[in-house]
Amino acid sequence: MKKTLAIAVLALMALATLSLTFFWHWSYSTGDRSGWLQKFSRKGWVCKTWEGELAMVSMPGTMSEKFYFTVHDAQVAEGLRKAMGQRIDLQYEEKVGLPGSCFGDTRYFVVGFSVDTTGGTTPGATVATPAGLPASGSLSSSPAH
Repeated sequence: MKKTLAIAVLALMALATLSLTFFWHWSYSTGDRSGWLQKFSRKGWVCKTWEGELAMVSMPGTMSEKFYFTVHDAQVAEGLRKAMGQRIDLQYEEKVGLPGSCFGDTRYFVVGFSVDTTGGTTPGATVATPAGLPASGSLSSSPAH
């Protein structure tokens, strides 16, 4: 009886470990999000994780949508801390099936990012076009007729 119970407990522990490993390495989806990094902090009672908030604005003057995410990689977290307040592009993996909050507050785990250097403006900002420049901001080498 005791031997059967011990085998059952060990089998359950092995199954739990196997499923946890599977869900940690399997991604339900992967993708990219762009926006302004407006909040990034390390939090948690026992399991400390980096949690962030990206403000995504489709058009200036409209309400921003917030994308909440988690970061586990210390190097990525340090880079994001330095990019606070800037427009960034996040690469993430969505993990489904992870139990509890020790893995993070969200299902979206950032695996990389890049700072947007295209000269994006801050949300809601108006860009004035200097006289003589086309509205697109590009310069043409041919004279206007």
